[in-house]
Amino acid sequence: MKSWPRFAKVARANPIPVATYMIGTVYTALGLVMGLLGLADFLLGEDALGFFVGAALGLGLGLVLRPLGSPQAEPRRAEALFTVAVLWIMVPLLGAIPFWISGGLSYLDALFEATSGFSTTGATILADFEQFSQGLFFWRSLSQWFGGMGILLLFIVVLPHLALAGRQMFFAETTGVQKQQLTPKLRQTATNILRVYLVLTVLTLVAYRLTGVPPFEALANTFSSVSAGGFSPNPQSFSAYSALTQWVAALVMFLTGVNLLLQYRVIFGREYSAPFRDPEFRAYALIVLVVGLAMAMILFWRHDYALEPALRHAFFQTASIITGTGFASADFAQWVVPAQALLVLLMFLGGSAGSVGGSIKIIRWLVIGALVRRELQRALHPQAVLPLRIGNKSVGEDVLRAVAAFITLYAGLFAMGALVMGLLEEDFVVAFTASAAAVGNVGPGLGKVGPMAHYGDLHPISKAVMIFQMWAGRIELIPVFALLTPELWKKLRG
Repeated sequence: MKSWPRFAKVARANPIPVATYMIGTVYTALGLVMGLLGLADFLLGEDALGFFVGAALGLGLGLVLRPLGSPQAEPRRAEALFTVAVLWIMVPLLGAIPFWISGGLSYLDALFEATSGFSTTGATILADFEQFSQGLFFWRSLSQWFGGMGILLLFIVVLPHLALAGRQMFFAETTGVQKQQLTPKLRQTATNILRVYLVLTVLTLVAYRLTGVPPFEALANTFSSVSAGGFSPNPQSFSAYSALTQWVAALVMFLTGVNLLLQYRVIFGREYSAPFRDPEFRAYALIVLVVGLAMAMILFWRHDYALEPALRHAFFQTASIITGTGFASADFAQWVVPAQALLVLLMFLGGSAGSVGGSIKIIRWLVIGALVRRELQRALHPQAVLPLRIGNKSVGEDVLRAVAAFITLYAGLFAMGALVMGLLEEDFVVAFTASAAAVGNVGPGLGKVGPMAHYGDLHPISKAVMIFQMWAGRIELIPVFALLTPELWKKLRG
């Protein structure tokens, strides 16, 4: 009780104690990591200045901001939204410094690359891969691994607690987490998520090495695989590796689209039937199977692929695009239009809630499907009481409103980006797919932004628009758009 007056004084002096503490803590951690990478680059004879400058700024700002905040403060809803939105842009602002100073990029291009990394988008600005040292490639992939870890904690711990974008239903109702009391405390839940994430990281690294991927590329690709990121140090992405490596990567990417809590129940809880009882997993697996087979048929008949390569490339790209990973086993920008159309469709689907995948997510489409089905039934039975259900779980009207608002914002942000880039780039295919790839955190598009190309030739305004889209899309839009409302700032001041 003695500490209460002091806490009240701090709270009055700093209206955002949690945001300040979190940003300071993250900046301190990133500063330490960049300092270690700078030391490694220096010992290897590479340009380490960018890492040392980033480390100095991260540690300096972190050590100033962290004491100004308070880890004990209970964040108000407005501050929680502010923290999520601001933290997710402050991190790339710092993370861009090595690319800017040591990578020879303009700061806008460096920020694009860093935002693409931490948002696990995988859209690259690089035209010449010789431009980056191994240290910068490692930082690029590590940023995706850190981003994936942060996204998991955000999606499974923070957003459901705030009941944002319908996520209160995704975990309380669909996955049965609250009902079965997977973990009684948020900290323990976060620990279990990270256990699965680390297990997948180790297994993926071992599998890549066993299939012949060189050590450095295996490590970098592992970080980008388990985070559904898509950055590879090889300019040919996964087309440079063996067929067996591509099959392994396809499996890993499929798993990145599966709810991590569901995977925890299988791996550590030995609930082997849990995925088959989950309606979202069943829908996700069915989509991957159906689209993969359809695409394999197209490649077999229209591109004269043999059966095994047709199946391999089809399922590789299906898993890559639906999860938002963005790796390429072939240049799908050269495929026939029906195959490209399937890939563009996948950009708007996404993986499961509670996964590192981007885009809209399967569960939201299940909610929309259930709503359409109910309204069709209501047209025939206008007096009937028809609850909205997914599987055997009821969906509340508050969840329905949140999902509808999310999809509306998503469509609006996509359309805005496509319009602006269409006017600037004068290429409909590039504008449409680049906008979809940025909002959905997918990475590659079609045309001159295809999987074997880059975004470096886009207009600077197009790059800025994509940075905003990657940022907003990664944290599910609501926190970013909340920053644009006067009410949030009034509550922060209050």
